[in-house]
Amino acid sequence: MDLLTPLLRDSALTAIFSDTQTVQGMLDFEAALAHAEANCGVIPSEAVTAIVHACRVENLDLTALAQSAANAGNLAIPLVKQLTAVVKDQDQQAARYVHWGATSQDVIDSGLVLQLRQALDASDELLSRLLAVLAQQTERHIATVMPGRTWMQHALPVTFGLKLAGTLDALLRWQQRLREMRGRVLVLQFGGAAGTLASLNEHGPAVAQQLSRELDLSLADTPWHSQRDRLLEVGHWYAGVCGTLGKFANDFSLLMQTEVAEVSEPVVAGRGGSSAMPHKRNPVGCAAILTAVQRTPGLMATLYASQIQQHERALGGWQAEWEVLPELLMLAGGVLEQSIQLVSGMQINEQRMRVNLDITHGLIMAESVTLALAAFVGKQEAHHIVEALCHQALDEQRPLLQLLENDTRIKAHFSSAQLTQLLDPSGATGSADYFVRQVLARYQEQNHDASLSA
Repeated sequence: MDLLTPLLRDSALTAIFSDTQTVQGMLDFEAALAHAEANCGVIPSEAVTAIVHACRVENLDLTALAQSAANAGNLAIPLVKQLTAVVKDQDQQAARYVHWGATSQDVIDSGLVLQLRQALDASDELLSRLLAVLAQQTERHIATVMPGRTWMQHALPVTFGLKLAGTLDALLRWQQRLREMRGRVLVLQFGGAAGTLASLNEHGPAVAQQLSRELDLSLADTPWHSQRDRLLEVGHWYAGVCGTLGKFANDFSLLMQTEVAEVSEPVVAGRGGSSAMPHKRNPVGCAAILTAVQRTPGLMATLYASQIQQHERALGGWQAEWEVLPELLMLAGGVLEQSIQLVSGMQINEQRMRVNLDITHGLIMAESVTLALAAFVGKQEAHHIVEALCHQALDEQRPLLQLLENDTRIKAHFSSAQLTQLLDPSGATGSADYFVRQVLARYQEQNHDASLSA
C-alpha cells in the first residue's frame, strides 16, 4: 500500500526499513563477520577483501531473493547463496568462507538490530523536534484559560498550557526511556546453528567479541535466538509514544468540532477539504495519527504472542516479527511527523475558549462559590445551597450570578462584586501555572544542549 505511505508512514523511518536497507543490513553483518573471523585467525585474511567488496545490495537480485525465500523459509539462505556466487566470481577461494560459522537467524536478527539503531537515532531526532515545538506552544499558552472537561462535560477552568504540558510531560518520559533502552536492545545476535557457536570451536567467544566491535553493538551474555524481550521493548516504546500522541490527537480533534471550535489544524492549501462539502475543514492530521494509533495494539499483540518461541530456534514466532515490528516503527514515525506538523502550526481560538467558558452562564464556577460559602456555613450546607441554585439556573435558563445575588443566604456573606470575582474563570485555574512551569523546567534540564543550539 505505497499509495498510503505519505499519509501514514511519511518519516525517515520508512526508508530505514525499505527492502534495500533490510538486505544491506544483512550484508553489513556478513562483511563484519569476515573481518572478525580473519582478525581471529578463523578464515584467511586474503578472503576478506572479496567478501566485503561483494557485500553491497546492488550486487544482489532482490526479486530472485524474494522468490527463493518462499521455499527457503527466510531471506538469509538465498542471500548467502547469491553472495557466495558474487564472491566466487571474484575469488573462488574466498567464496569458501562466506557466512562461516553463522546461521540464518544471526544474519537476519543482527541486520534488523542495525536497522533499529538507525531507527532509534531518527526517532530521537523526531521526538526532540516535537518536544521543542510543544514546549514553545506550552509556554505561549500558559495563561490561556479554557473549559476543563471530565466525562466529556464541562468541569472546571484549566489552561491550554496545562493541557499541552500533560503531553509534554509524558513525551519527556518517553525520551528518557528511549535513552535508557538503547544499551539493552542494540545487541549483536551471534550463536550459530543452536546458539553454541560450535562450528567455530574454541574461537567462538573471540569472534563474537570482535564482531560486536566491528558492528559497534553490545555483546549479549548468551545468544538470544528465542528470547525476544529486546524487540518487545522496542515495540513497546513505539506503541507507547503512539498512545500518548493518539490521546493528544483525539483531544485536539474534539476541540475542533464545529460546536466547540477552540482549536484548528494548520492551514495548508488543499488540506482538510471535502469532495462534497465546500465548507468542510477536517482534522486530517489528527485522522492520520489516530489511524496509525488504531493499528498499534494489534501489532503489539503479535509481538507479545511471538514471545512464545520453541526451544533454541523458533517456528512461526520469530518469522511473525519480520513485518510486524518494522510496520509498527514506520507507523510510529508517521505519527511523530504528523504531530510535529500539527503542534507547530496549530491555531488556537482564545476568544472561543472564553465564549465556551460562559455557555453555562457561570455554572462552571459553582465550586468556587461553594468553597467560599463553606467558610461561613460548612462544606455540606454550602454544597446543598449552591447545587440547588445551579439546578434552578438550568431549569429557568438564568445566569447563576443573578440567582446568587438574589439569594438571602448568599447575600449575607458576599457582595455583587465579590460574586462576580468568584465567577471569573481566569482566577480559578489553581496550580496550573505551577505545574506547567515544572514541566517546562524539566524540558530545559533534559534537553539543555538542544535548547542552547536552537
